[in-house]
Amino acid sequence: MTEQIEIEYKTLLSKNQYTQLIAHYQLTAQAFKTQVNHYFDTPDQQLRSLGFGLRVRTTAVYDELTLKTPVENGLLETTDQLTKAETAEILHSGNILRTGAVVKRLLAASIEPMAIVPLATLTTKRAEFSIPEGLLAIDHSWYGEKEDFELELEVSDPIEGKRAFLTLLDTFNIHYQPAKNKIERAMSEKSHI
Repeated sequence: MTEQIEIEYKTLLSKNQYTQLIAHYQLTAQAFKTQVNHYFDTPDQQLRSLGFGLRVRTTAVYDELTLKTPVENGLLETTDQLTKAETAEILHSGNILRTGAVVKRLLAASIEPMAIVPLATLTTKRAEFSIPEGLLAIDHSWYGEKEDFELELEVSDPIEGKRAFLTLLDTFNIHYQPAKNKIERAMSEKSHI
């Protein structure tokens, strides 16, 4: 189990801006890793109403169950590592595990873990690397019939981080386009299918 505060700034990108960033940072196909996020909530969206997000992330190297909850200046990420067998069981049954730090946080918020159901899936090819300002992620995501491109900068200080993010956008002549969280984008597309 791990817990960390996530402070990030992000913007949607055009395909041209995405391509320009790849060229600038000299990213090869090997720099991009695929991750699949499976999002969960109760049928009446109790988690969403609290500003929570719950996902199972699968990658070639690791799987994890993460609950994001709002805190001052960011989100608290509570993560339980999963075995491939645990992930397969969750995705097959639609039920999350009954133990672990994520379940404890759900119960503390009066959310019954057995009421959680799968709602949407989003696949991302991500290049993630450190720059002086923080951890930079360049994403290409698919969900439902849509795809998008996104730039994220994860930082440790919200004030300096925002300044660094705006400078980064200015450096690449990127006009800020607000990006909803991936769970919101995936759920929005699902409601249109």
